[in-house]
Amino acid sequence: MFVTISTTGTAGHPATDLGYLLHKHPGRAQAFSTSYGTAHVFYPEADAERCTAALLLEIDTVALVRRGKGKGRGGAPDAALAQYVNDRPYAASSLLAVALGNVFSSALRGVCTARPERAAAPLPLRIEVPALPARGGAGLVRGLFEPLGWTVTADPVPLDTAFPEWGESRYVRLVLESDRLTLAEALRHLYVLLPVLDDAKHYWVSADEVDKLLRAGEGWLAEHPEHKLITSRYLSRRWSLTRQAMERLELVRLAEADDSEVEDLDNAVAQDTGAEERPTPLAVQRREAITEALRASGAARVLDLGCGQGQLVQELLKDVRFTEIVGVDVSVRALTIAARRLKLDRMGERQAARVRLVQGSLAYTDNRLKGYDAAVLSEVVEHLDPPRLPALEYAVFGHARPRTVVVTTPNAEYNVRWESLPAGHVRHADHRFEWTREEFRDWAATVAERHGYAVGFTPVGTDDPEVGPPTQMAVFTIKKDKDKDKDKEKEAKAA
Repeated sequence: MFVTISTTGTAGHPATDLGYLLHKHPGRAQAFSTSYGTAHVFYPEADAERCTAALLLEIDTVALVRRGKGKGRGGAPDAALAQYVNDRPYAASSLLAVALGNVFSSALRGVCTARPERAAAPLPLRIEVPALPARGGAGLVRGLFEPLGWTVTADPVPLDTAFPEWGESRYVRLVLESDRLTLAEALRHLYVLLPVLDDAKHYWVSADEVDKLLRAGEGWLAEHPEHKLITSRYLSRRWSLTRQAMERLELVRLAEADDSEVEDLDNAVAQDTGAEERPTPLAVQRREAITEALRASGAARVLDLGCGQGQLVQELLKDVRFTEIVGVDVSVRALTIAARRLKLDRMGERQAARVRLVQGSLAYTDNRLKGYDAAVLSEVVEHLDPPRLPALEYAVFGHARPRTVVVTTPNAEYNVRWESLPAGHVRHADHRFEWTREEFRDWAATVAERHGYAVGFTPVGTDDPEVGPPTQMAVFTIKKDKDKDKDKEKEAKAA
């Protein structure tokens, strides 16, 4: 079982940097014990122009049978001889994926302290797998790898070169080439797709396999055209695990909804057809309105609840009066994108001390969110099913209780100004509802009354005399507790 990873040198960067990225020295061969045999890492070639790392997995077929307790593919008992005489020592499978994860664990995570800039940058890569089971044929191999940015060569291996009339086997010789991917991305693609193509796992598939799949598939699996097949096969067609993974992938897709598409819609909604110059995007106007409301409140410590990919956090960081900004989102993927957008890994110490990204659900109380001056719910409430709104309301207004809460949401009445939006449709597929101005004001007034806030309303975007603004904004301000103020005064006098 064999795979090679090759790269070429670029200006100022020798190809032997591959050794740093893989954490394996090109000058010596190394061996690593695995549950099924020994993994060998060596470099057939290593110079400034070209470097190739090879991983050879030497399978112990007896150990494989013993660990499998006599069971083969799919858990069905095989014939006694077939347990020992099969393709496992020769064809890439989940065994090779496990070896990749163990031997190149740091590279798989994109960690390289010696060459961090190389780990984060795309490389000219060529990966070869001489024998890859392809249950679905060469077409499926291309369908899995090409959407990820690979140029794919998948040559079917004949059953026997001496007897061409026997036809082709179910194996292919795979060559992947790309100059647009990082090494970590390439390894994660292999880690997931090798067992998918073999359509078998050679260890017990438990619930933690869902986490493994989503970690390795972060950034590409949710949007892959074959994500359903990948998820099902990777989890050995266990329906309960597959359903769990698909639900979590759906949350990822919703959380990372293409911001450019949303802003294009905002532009169309807000556009003044008589204007010659392109109008300021509604998303930009919305961030400006929120920032101005926060400044007016005197807030220094701010929560961005449902921060998504960090656009508002990025805007708030530009103003030094905001001394602490915390972005909260349920999607780890969205927070990862936000961290990249903010360049947290390259941010200066003083600036980095002002910002924090945390994972959390707004439907549950969270003590980490207490004690802040202000909180923002920008285009968040409409993504919740109405029965879940009371939970969010209590978590924010009842439990966290910031002095100021800024809420923005689409104005459903304005949708008629967007000609290409069918009547009765919401602006985004994930919107569970969109409120009219009266509905929003009623909800906001009820929340304010219930939790001791005053509330005011501000239009965002062009305020149409007939249908109102495209975005409506409410600013909640907590009412002072006069009894508590009197108690504090008494304590001060007594002191």
